Amino acid sequence: MRFLRRVRHDLSSGENLEIYVTALLSLTLAVLGALDVAGGKVLAAATLATLALLAGGLLGSRRQVAELATEVRARAAGDISAEDFFSGDKPELVQQIRGARDIGIVGVSLARTLRNSIDELERRAVSGSVIRIALIDPSGTAPAEAARRSTIPHRPEVYQNRLRTSIDLLRELLEKPEVRDRVEVRPFVPAFGLVLLDPRRPGGIIHVDVYSHSSASGDAVFTLRPDRDGHWYQHFQAEFDRVWEHGRPADASDGFPG
Repeated sequence: MRFLRRVRHDLSSGENLEIYVTALLSLTLAVLGALDVAGGKVLAAATLATLALLAGGLLGSRRQVAELATEVRARAAGDISAEDFFSGDKPELVQQIRGARDIGIVGVSLARTLRNSIDELERRAVSGSVIRIALIDPSGTAPAEAARRSTIPHRPEVYQNRLRTSIDLLRELLEKPEVRDRVEVRPFVPAFGLVLLDPRRPGGIIHVDVYSHSSASGDAVFTLRPDRDGHWYQHFQAEFDRVWEHGRPADASDGFPG
């Protein structure tokens, strides 16, 4: 049964097709030869065609192995391109949040992040997950400083509006009794963005956003895992802890429930 499931999976995904075709042709030739249905010339031609198909499959496999070996050697030597290391977004973030028990998020306004994930964050908080969020301090000069680092240096009101949207979403979340004790917000002025999902568990994930300066091209994002990135995973985990330690709890002066 396991073999049949494997065959069905390969056929549906288009994997190892040349092997199955070769096996089918070989079996067909053997049956035709045993029953004396096909002549010698036909069998010889079909056999050569089968061997050619098998050779083509072997060449493809060797090419894939060679490409994989080259990639492994490049990664071992640290010779990988920025395109392979950085991404432009965190497209699977909402799916990754599902099931996380310890969630930490650091960002400037977090407008898009919260807009996309607030429903899932609420579900996680209701189920008992701990959620800690740090974003720029809405009071003082933080919005103006964020604007100066962006493509709209003379329009701090844009960041104030974005921040107001995030605060409204978080305030609505904190006003729900079933999640209030599970969600905490602290104002801070971050130098980079972070999303930590179960960072102290073996399957934890840390997304790091490298903020751009006066650029509309978007931020560079890279992802760290504990079993692969050792020192740097621990480094950014400790960075979140330091951000959280130095941020003050949000209160009514920030627009949050007291």
